[in-house]
Amino acid sequence: MKTKGTSGSAPGKHRGSGRSGSAGRAGNSAAGNRGKKEVPAWMAGLPVQIGQQYEAEIIGISHDGEGVGRVNGFTLFVAGALPGERALVRVNHLKKQYGYAGLVELIEKSSDRIAPDCVIYDECGGCQLQHLSYEAQLRVKRQQVVDNLVRIGKLAVKSEENAEGIVVHPTLGMTDPWRYRNKAQVPFGEERGGLIGGFYAQGSHRIIDMEECLIQHEANDEVVARVKEIGSRLGIRAYSEETGTGLLRHVVVKVGFRTGEVMVVLVTNGTEIPRVDEWIAGIREALPAVKSICHNINVRQTNVIFGDETRVLWGSEVIYDYIGEVKFAISARSFFQVNPVQTEVLYGKALEYAALTGGETVVDAYCGIGTISLFLAQRAGQVYGVEIVEEAISDARKNAELNGMTNVHFEAGPAEVVLPEWTRQGVRPDVIVVDPPRKGCDPALLATILELQPRRVVYVSCSASTLARDLRVLVDGGYGVAEVTPVDMFPWTTHVENVALIVKNNTDAETR
Repeated sequence: MKTKGTSGSAPGKHRGSGRSGSAGRAGNSAAGNRGKKEVPAWMAGLPVQIGQQYEAEIIGISHDGEGVGRVNGFTLFVAGALPGERALVRVNHLKKQYGYAGLVELIEKSSDRIAPDCVIYDECGGCQLQHLSYEAQLRVKRQQVVDNLVRIGKLAVKSEENAEGIVVHPTLGMTDPWRYRNKAQVPFGEERGGLIGGFYAQGSHRIIDMEECLIQHEANDEVVARVKEIGSRLGIRAYSEETGTGLLRHVVVKVGFRTGEVMVVLVTNGTEIPRVDEWIAGIREALPAVKSICHNINVRQTNVIFGDETRVLWGSEVIYDYIGEVKFAISARSFFQVNPVQTEVLYGKALEYAALTGGETVVDAYCGIGTISLFLAQRAGQVYGVEIVEEAISDARKNAELNGMTNVHFEAGPAEVVLPEWTRQGVRPDVIVVDPPRKGCDPALLATILELQPRRVVYVSCSASTLARDLRVLVDGGYGVAEVTPVDMFPWTTHVENVALIVKNNTDAETR
């Protein structure tokens, strides 16, 4: 589940009408028609045309949150439309198999449609589903998982019509699906001579100034507001992507939900911060909960947030938080799940699927800073965690020491290389847990899993499509997928996490 979470820069694809009339230009025709736009033959044969309005039936919702509409059998993606609605749409952009359209008018509304609570929802790209009720979001996310398993994985899913197949449980949602993010990564810019900070407009790098974000912890909003105020007072200039000049690029805020501790990271286009002592004094005075103020240096012309060097300006190098009873140290650069409430739900399901009784050997591939490893180590005999990022392994070892856990071992390197070496040393995993990035498991790791033949594989996934692809490989290799549980880590967005239980054929698939 690495590199996830949702940020203000989430792309909105073709939302809006910015692409209207821009597709299918084939240049000028013969002299007599010079100046007229020639429509390609393939486009002329489509049942819809750019710039024209049509009545569309909205039959689904895409992984980007757009309504999936049908006009004369042709698919149009319509931002803002919901399943079950009929809408008047205007076609903006066409490809051979599908197109994009803007919403002109709703003819019939879905009973699941609600008014967004966020005042900048229509401009911001951070959320995609605030116009859909939370209960409906949970249903939509489960259906997305089912669709991926069937279409990409070619796997049977149990349903009313099909008694056999994978059990896909209802999505585990939040009791209160607001203010759940413990980390903000806010780009800064300038407007009317002062600093602005917020989120990128949909599909662009234009910054929408923000006073509050309803999915961020309140402390994140407070820090961003104070940094804008202090920076403007001190005459700090924001970094410009166009010119490469200016200083302040991003402000990153991390909050410990259980501890209340706050870390502020100033990301700058330069090695020095002017009037840095006044910065520190202003932040400390305005925000007593801040325990750490750091400076990250990023002088590259890139949209990557962090540079390679981080300094502590004041306070601690880390703040602390908990997942369940396990305590974690969180540094400026370390990865930590952004929704700690649902992380406990997610890891609890992984622990359930691992079915540990106290004596098992568990391998945690893609272990990061040891979050899942240490959670599992509470019930396992031995846990071995592997991660390619050496800095993360260093943090994992520190977190094991912090919790007094001696039954865990961490090693840096590619999992497909380290696991066979552990095997040669006599490590025989009963359970392998994988928590890969969005691109899914490395094919070599899947081959290694099939070679090692663990009794169970627990797959924690942030992408239903790559999960489905990888499950197909494991099924073809002699495993069965018993069940999948979607978990809503990011309410009001299109993202959904999953935990899948994969069992070796001819073994007991019971989880309790």
